[in-house]
Amino acid sequence: MKLAILTQYYPPEVGAPQSRLSALAREFVRRGHQVSVLTAMPNYPTGKLHRGYRRMFLREERDGVRVIRTFIWPTQQTGLVPRLASYFSFVLSAALFGSIYLDAPDYLLVESPPLFLGLTGVLLSRLKRARMVFNVSDLWPESAVRLGLLRQGGAAYKLGASLERFCYRHAWLVTGQSAEIVSDIRARFARCNTVHLSNGADSDAFGGDKATAASQELLGKNGNCVALYAGLHGLAQGLELLVDGADSLPPDCHLDMVLIGDGPTKGAIVDRVKRRGIQRVRFLSPRPHREMPAILAAADVLVVPLVKYIRGAVPSKLYEAMASGRPVVLIAEGEAAQIVRQHDAGMCVAPGDLAGLVQALRTLSGDADLRARLGANGRAAAIQFFDRKHIAVKFVELLERQLHPATGPAVEKLVLHALQQPGALRDPGPARASASLSR
Repeated sequence: MKLAILTQYYPPEVGAPQSRLSALAREFVRRGHQVSVLTAMPNYPTGKLHRGYRRMFLREERDGVRVIRTFIWPTQQTGLVPRLASYFSFVLSAALFGSIYLDAPDYLLVESPPLFLGLTGVLLSRLKRARMVFNVSDLWPESAVRLGLLRQGGAAYKLGASLERFCYRHAWLVTGQSAEIVSDIRARFARCNTVHLSNGADSDAFGGDKATAASQELLGKNGNCVALYAGLHGLAQGLELLVDGADSLPPDCHLDMVLIGDGPTKGAIVDRVKRRGIQRVRFLSPRPHREMPAILAAADVLVVPLVKYIRGAVPSKLYEAMASGRPVVLIAEGEAAQIVRQHDAGMCVAPGDLAGLVQALRTLSGDADLRARLGANGRAAAIQFFDRKHIAVKFVELLERQLHPATGPAVEKLVLHALQQPGALRDPGPARASASLSR
């Protein structure tokens, strides 16, 4: 089987789609399949091209995967015009170089967002005669409206909604990172073939015993409870609430807040802390992904924030936090909060609820036994339900079966129809396991 992955984000960049897609690619290779990745020159999240990648076109190999990199105009600006310029620079370069250098695959998996990349995906799937699998990590343009980037009903929103319909209509299969995403797509596009392809974590790499002296020193462990946020400093995270929460803690609360990462809003957040003279908040530069298991294990509490409720949004760092065996303070609603509550893996706070965040941090910082119990619960759930390797194996097996169905196209149509049934998304039994790849 030949798989091609079209994505703007891929290692050596660090981030959710980078980790998830590279793990999926490795699993395909491990099972003897050929994988090609068509991606941009690495620049995320700093908006600056990595050393050695300042060029228009490059071919390399990573973990047995053929990687084709094409030009992108990188930016860290949050304005609509520079963001669109960056997106479309890769949309166009990927279409040009992909049409020439990408070998014809059996499946072309297209990562969205950015939604615009679906245009290149449809073009290449037609040119290469490949089945397009459109993977939806966030619902756009709805998420853009929730974040205040677009006005619902405006011209840009209507254009985005039309592009969304176009991508779904031309996809052989639409996969969603959360049950909410899949349910939303099914409700609006009943004729789409859909599969819940859950995010997850490498439960072998992450674990409570991974902390090292170096990681503890990095976090400045001095006897206080350390609450850690590690990830993108962007519009969707709302990190202002974290520093405000730390600032609102009483003097007798022995908790330090550490934020690791970079992104378009980091400068403003650092300035916010400096202006207020908040002593218990520290910022660290991004670290390589290979160091993250030890860093997460060295923390006492892991914070996973979203600025507001966004339908279908389940941050990938939630699964890594659970796999690390550390209690989670989740600032979110919807499916992410359901996961934490169902598995008793931490404490949930509504977006914008400063008092709730302060109370959660105070409670966890003062109760080591509670932290241990919640962390153990999260670790057990991550192993049983959200192990990334198991999820990847199920997806590979699904595509293997669909490439050469045993009894012809009628079986393929029947299987894909079964994958659309609403009851298959939650707690599937053995007979329906392929409908949800979250376990």
